[in-house]
Amino acid sequence: MNAQGALGRYGEDLAVRRLAQAGMTVLERNWRCQAGEIDIVARDGDALVVCEVKTRRAGTYQHPMAAVTRSKAARLRRLASRWLAERWLERHGGPPLGGVRIDLVGVLLPLRGAPVVEHARGVA
Repeated sequence: MNAQGALGRYGEDLAVRRLAQAGMTVLERNWRCQAGEIDIVARDGDALVVCEVKTRRAGTYQHPMAAVTRSKAARLRRLASRWLAERWLERHGGPPLGGVRIDLVGVLLPLRGAPVVEHARGVA
């Protein structure tokens, strides 16, 4: 795994921890299909949550919370539909009672000190 991949994996590990602290249950990580990848799929009560994780080092690029553009949001919605069709509906017989939500977890790694983990619900 290269340095960027290790950084992303570390950010995802921190995101999973944050989601669990918020009472969510992680169902799957790094689900891939031809259309792309979902970083984390989780349950928040009756809602299904597709979670995008963005990890950045302080001082580089844009803030992680600014990473979901309109086109990225549309892609996440398409991926969520595909995940539901392939992984959920067969087992559960219908859509999640609480609907589907797209969240973003931004992880900012400062030069010194603890990482800053922000969780934004319903970004797309």
